[in-house]
Amino acid sequence: MRLDGKIAIVTGGAMGQGAGISRAFVAEGARVVIADVAKDAGQELADSLGEAAHFAHHDVSDQASWTALVEDTNARFGPVNVLANNAGILRFGEIENMPVDEVELLWRVNQLGCFLGMNAVTYTMRKNGGGSIINASSVEGLAGMPGCTAYAATKWAIRGMTKCAAMELGPKGIRVNSVHPGMIDTPMTRVHGGDAAMEYGASKVPLRRVGTPADVAPLYVFLASDESSYINGAEIAIDGGVTATHAFGG
Repeated sequence: MRLDGKIAIVTGGAMGQGAGISRAFVAEGARVVIADVAKDAGQELADSLGEAAHFAHHDVSDQASWTALVEDTNARFGPVNVLANNAGILRFGEIENMPVDEVELLWRVNQLGCFLGMNAVTYTMRKNGGGSIINASSVEGLAGMPGCTAYAATKWAIRGMTKCAAMELGPKGIRVNSVHPGMIDTPMTRVHGGDAAMEYGASKVPLRRVGTPADVAPLYVFLASDESSYINGAEIAIDGGVTATHAFGG
């Protein structure tokens, strides 16, 4: 019960890494609001996790949705003290050809969504003794990759926002850290090539396999727990060793 007493919001919590994080949080004693636009998957997951979990339909790019989400969490479970800013989307495109509307969508979901999440929980955390914010960046927030300029821009931004937020919010008792997964086998990554993409990705990883949500979730548990009470402003890669040398495509 490493997260006993923790009240967590997990964005993008219905599937993939978010579902793995939600399950792990509940298993370790937290009460969790699974926030996502995927209603059916989110509700099914919440139902399977019992009374410690609740599903909330939530658009991370909408400030009003964030306000309602935090207020509902506070009223339902108690003051939120963990935010897993996990929601994100992936789009590939060359600079010359990528539509501007896709660039803007990446920015709104990945970067703005992360900022609005930090903005929405800070007051509650500050008034109730602090908390932990865990921002999902990527290995593309540590190094470059062809065809990922727009996506990487959002992930580098999350890395930078995390550093600034850690300095600003640390004195208020709020820790902010970023997690940088490599290639993880989720619906978001599988849509870009299926098994062939997973096999290619594995060939580029020193451990010779892609990761799974079960590989990622324990890091979130650690950063949400009091075990990581002196970790603030960190960037932690969980990538099988990819960023020990060059990024994918290097």
